[in-house]
Amino acid sequence: MSLLKKEAHFFITSLKIIPAKTPDSIKLLFPNYIWDLYARKEKTIYLTFDDGPIPEITEFVLDQLNLFDAKATFFCIGENIKKHPQVFNRIIAEGHRIGNHTMNHLKARKNTFSAYIDNVRECEKKISEHTEIKDKLFRPPYGQLSKSKLTELRKSGYQIILWDVLSKDWDKNTSPEECFNNVINNSTSGSIIVFHDSIKASKNLEFALPNVLKYFTEKGYAFDKI
Repeated sequence: MSLLKKEAHFFITSLKIIPAKTPDSIKLLFPNYIWDLYARKEKTIYLTFDDGPIPEITEFVLDQLNLFDAKATFFCIGENIKKHPQVFNRIIAEGHRIGNHTMNHLKARKNTFSAYIDNVRECEKKISEHTEIKDKLFRPPYGQLSKSKLTELRKSGYQIILWDVLSKDWDKNTSPEECFNNVINNSTSGSIIVFHDSIKASKNLEFALPNVLKYFTEKGYAFDKI
C-alpha cells in the first residue's frame, strides 16, 4: 500500500484525527463516495444530522431549521427510529430527507460482511415502515466502509454520502465556538456538513447550529436536503 493510500485509509477510518475540511486528495482517492455537491446549486449548503432521532435534541434541530426555512438530511439509526417513531415521523412530515445509518451504528471494520449488510437492510426495513424509500442514501458510521461492503451497497442502489465539512460537535475537546468556526471557516456552496442530533453532541450543536443558520442566511445562502 502506498503512503498516500495508507494516509487515506487512516483518514477514512479514524474520525478523531481527521480535519474539519476534507482534503481534495482524499476525495479523488475515493470517487465512489459523494463528498460534496459543488455542482448542484449556487449559494446552497447541505446540512446533515447523524445518529437520531432523539427526543428533544432532534426536535431542537427541527425547530431551528423551521426558523430559517431550511431543509436537511437526517442519517438515522434504525434502533432510534424504533424507540422514537413520533420524532422520526416529524422529520418526514416537515419535508426533510432520510438516510440510512445502520440499525445499530455498526463499525464496518468490526463486523463481518453479512452482519453489516444485514444491519443496513434491517434499518432500511424500519425506515420503509414510515415512508416510501425512493433514492437510497447511506452514511457509514465513523466513515468506515470496506471495498466489499461498498460494492454491495452500491449494487443495492445506495448512494454513499460522506462529507465536505465536519463540525466535530461530538468531540469533547471541541468547544461550541470551535464547532461553529469549523463550519463557517470551511464551508462553501455545495458543502455537505455533518452535525449529530445526539446526546453527546448536544452542547456544541445547540450553540453552533442556530449560529451557522443565521451566519449563512445573512450571506444569502439557502439550506437544502441532498
